Amino acid sequence: MRVGVVDIGTNSMRLLVTDGITEFGRWVQVTGLGRGVDASGSLSEEAIEGTLSVFRRFGDLMAELEVERRMAIATSASRDAGNREPFFDRAEKALGMRPTLISGHQEARFAYQGATTDRELDRPMVVSDIGGGSSEFVSAADEVSIDIGSVRLTERILASRPASHSEMDRARSLLDDMFEEVEVGPVGTLVGVAGTWTSIAAIAQELSVYDRERVDGYSLSRDRLSQVTSLLSPMTTDETAAIPSLDPKRAPVILAGAVLAGGVMDVLDVADVVVSERDTLDGAAAHLLALPLIPT
Repeated sequence: MRVGVVDIGTNSMRLLVTDGITEFGRWVQVTGLGRGVDASGSLSEEAIEGTLSVFRRFGDLMAELEVERRMAIATSASRDAGNREPFFDRAEKALGMRPTLISGHQEARFAYQGATTDRELDRPMVVSDIGGGSSEFVSAADEVSIDIGSVRLTERILASRPASHSEMDRARSLLDDMFEEVEVGPVGTLVGVAGTWTSIAAIAQELSVYDRERVDGYSLSRDRLSQVTSLLSPMTTDETAAIPSLDPKRAPVILAGAVLAGGVMDVLDVADVVVSERDTLDGAAAHLLALPLIPT
């Protein structure tokens, strides 16, 4: 059975079409849906319109690829938006199914399921999913969701670019406080999933273009992450957007993402992280494929 899963994130909209063996396509479009939600509590009409345009394309793609079962999962920005249901009404028309609002804990569980597929689990594995609105830490037994992501941290502290030393210090201090009580058991291997980790992995390798095969499985050291953060902090947004392997639409928030990545590695006390292209989408797709067929 062929399934289509849409991930409605705070920053990015993503679609995966698969039958569990063959991947028929994976698409991502940054729309910044959740920008401003942290302060206003609402999705902006401009962001909604841009997102619905992407959804209409996703709906067409699923029809062309003859998807038999569809699901759309909505995460942090939708959880916090007071106008979520009117947005879902419009999203349903564009996608052909109504989005399902999932908790941070369910988001974490999908991320873990996706990231650990076909990976050797000889050591305790912890998955880090840094989103636009929240950050998830998840192990086989525990999951923690913290309401801070690359968009929120950008809007709260790192909106100015270049970032000053005091702003960088304030951002790190905020993360120290918010991550202080994160506890997910022993960490044998840290796996980083989603756009922040994959973008940093591409930058760290100085790729001329984004290359999924080069990114997937890349081992990012704490020292190399610090170098990437030091590279990004004195840049303007336009200079950041010119990095060859980076989606230009991620330029406003990737510095905050790098600071978050450092905070994750610090609180878990790890020297390196394995970056994975498999993530929440893959976990949600596996869940959808496992559901029993309903007789017609």
